[in-house]
Amino acid sequence: MKQYLRELRTEMGLTQADLAAKLGVSRQAIIALETDKHIPSLDLAYKISAVFDRSVESIFENPYRPTLKGATP
Repeated sequence: MKQYLRELRTEMGLTQADLAAKLGVSRQAIIALETDKHIPSLDLAYKISAVFDRSVESIFENPYRPTLKGATP
C-alpha cells in the first residue's frame, strides 16, 4: 500500500501536509501510512478512498493475501 498511496498523492500534486489536512489527521499519520507503520481504521480508509476517488479495495488491496483453496475472489 505504501508505494501506491504515495503515488496517488503525488499524482494529485498533494504534499503529505495537504493530504493530512484533507483527512483531518497529522502529517505524521500520513508518513506512518506511507511507510507501512500504521494500518488505517476503516473510517480513515474510506476517507482516503474518497479523496482519491477510488475504491477502498483498489488502494488497500494486498496482492499477497492468502485465499482459501477453491474459493473464488
